[in-house]
Amino acid sequence: MKIVIVDDHPLVRKGLSAVLSLEQNIEISGESETVEDAMCLIESARPDLAIVDIRLGNRSGFEVLEGMQGQAVCRFMMLTSSMTAADVRRAERSGAHGFVLKEAMPEELLLAVKLIGRGKKYYDPGLMEMLMGREDDEALGKLTPKEREVLIGLGEGLSNQGIANKFFISEFTVKKHVSQILNKLGLNDRTQAALYAQSKGLVSFTPHSPAESDMVPKYTAR
Repeated sequence: MKIVIVDDHPLVRKGLSAVLSLEQNIEISGESETVEDAMCLIESARPDLAIVDIRLGNRSGFEVLEGMQGQAVCRFMMLTSSMTAADVRRAERSGAHGFVLKEAMPEELLLAVKLIGRGKKYYDPGLMEMLMGREDDEALGKLTPKEREVLIGLGEGLSNQGIANKFFISEFTVKKHVSQILNKLGLNDRTQAALYAQSKGLVSFTPHSPAESDMVPKYTAR
């Protein structure tokens, strides 16, 4: 498998080259550190795979993929130390075949290279966990202040009437907010909403008092 490495840090390029060279069937066909040089290198070397850093100085590695779209010269694996949901969307539009974190272990890098080389896609597990958590936080941020209050009420196990009484709104308004909450968070019912609120730390379990600690649970909003 012929591979080219595109990264603006010499130490990263040398490190990747050292790891990849451990495999007998991998040949490093060249290295580059800029968008323009990378495109020229890929066109001339015709590698099977290009490992491209998302950040190339003040440019983006996605520009390499976008500049070569439609040419089908090779497969692309993005290398990154951090990534946003917008980066993922751009990577998909650009035709990237995988993502690997720079902190990945050598064996993880080699696994990604082998899978992508076989026509599959590879997404670093650590990266996906980070993005999923970030997307959850972004979804929570879409709630209005009143919807957030209602979500806390659901997390406390309150009924619609109980939520209405606590936040001084009508039961009809509570039902409307619950529907909006489920829609914005992608949840199926109020039970899932309650569990979501608890998992996000919006409510915490505390007993009413020492004497009641074995009786009725109480959730306190944070």
